[in-house]
Amino acid sequence: MRVAVITGLHRDARERTVRAALTVPRTLVVHHDLSEIDRGTVYRVVRDPGGTVDRARVDLVHACASCTLREDLVPFLLDLAARGDHDLCVVDAWDGVEPRSVAEAIAARDELVLTAVVTAVDADRLLPDLAGHDELADRGLDIAQDDDRAVSEVLSRQIEYPTAIALHGRRHLAEARALVEHLNPAAAVMDPTDTSALTAGRFDTAAAHNRTDPLSAHHGEHSHGRVRTVVWSRRRPVHPTRLHDAMDGLVSMSLRGRGRLWLGSRPDTVLVWDSHRDMATVAAAGPWLAALPEAALDLVPEARRTAALLDWDPAVGDRGQHLAFTGVDLDTDRLIALLDSCLLTDDETASTFADDPFAAVEG
Repeated sequence: MRVAVITGLHRDARERTVRAALTVPRTLVVHHDLSEIDRGTVYRVVRDPGGTVDRARVDLVHACASCTLREDLVPFLLDLAARGDHDLCVVDAWDGVEPRSVAEAIAARDELVLTAVVTAVDADRLLPDLAGHDELADRGLDIAQDDDRAVSEVLSRQIEYPTAIALHGRRHLAEARALVEHLNPAAAVMDPTDTSALTAGRFDTAAAHNRTDPLSAHHGEHSHGRVRTVVWSRRRPVHPTRLHDAMDGLVSMSLRGRGRLWLGSRPDTVLVWDSHRDMATVAAAGPWLAALPEAALDLVPEARRTAALLDWDPAVGDRGQHLAFTGVDLDTDRLIALLDSCLLTDDETASTFADDPFAAVEG
């Protein structure tokens, strides 16, 4: 049985995309209502073109979205596939659900064919949500007691993972389209009424992972009107204290930042940068390939080895800075100057760093 996943924080846009999907013959839609998940209760709602055909309460051992996926969604899809009454099932994902875990769980089953992952976006709400400060909990969209994710964080990940974006709205379409294309150059921006992506092809979860994995992703520079993505690549480590002091300024200048860092105080460890508007995290992500013994390279995923070889340097190997920042009216000269000011000078390259604000950073 074919399965398509439709995600999106913008509920009205997502529901319009789901209604369009129901025009495909022999299609069923399944949606898990997580509004009461904090009380351990989830409702599975099943619809066909005529309306709701079933609404069932799902009691979970542990109240979390991943439990819903594991304990109810996948078994439901497998049962539906075994009965053979429908050719396509559309998974209408709850607002705050990120698509990767859903897609990978479905694609792992031979009985199911994951044809598409689509994120529905409201053009009028895109920039305010990417630039805003709300957390999911502020809108009643959190899906666990400790779910402190920001709206901008979830929306960015919903856009960056799929290969199709259904763009809704009447205003700000050009700017919204540019933002979507900068955040995910691999995605096709589709007409919301176009259902062809749901029934043809096969979604490649491995390719989606490699595109979004900061250890293998290679970002490019783009400019469309007021929207711009700038990439900062350097072959010199950064000073930990100067970078830490610059973080607030770097984050405030862009809507989205992502990539990998080479820190002078941790020369053998890749650090991953992930920023959404006014929030940034830096996490350790294992060793640089140049720091590994040759025998260990065979254990590294092929996509990462290939990405490293694309810009391998004879002196430092794959070590380097590769950060991409996307924003509207981005002051690229100021941003690059601030980043460059964090690099070690010639006199500092042999320094030790007694006061390292990143010393406790872990993956």
